[in-house]
Amino acid sequence: MAFTLYSLLQAALLVVNAIAVLHEERFLRQVGWGSDQGIGGFGEEPGIKAQLTNLIRSVRTVMRVPLIAVNSITIILLLLFG
Repeated sequence: MAFTLYSLLQAALLVVNAIAVLHEERFLRQVGWGSDQGIGGFGEEPGIKAQLTNLIRSVRTVMRVPLIAVNSITIILLLLFG
């Protein structure tokens, strides 16, 4: 398999799918990345862990509907062109 733009986009789609299916109670809390972790004070910069949990939560919220469409298009393209 050659390294092409399509394979790069497909890898990015797989990463976004992996982030979107992470369940907070089943997986993230066991690792220590639950929503109640990383609560900082007023005016403090959030840490890396809090920023990553916010990113995961945002991807799950915003990318739910677009991921359905992009995954459907990818499946159709793979069926048509192999």
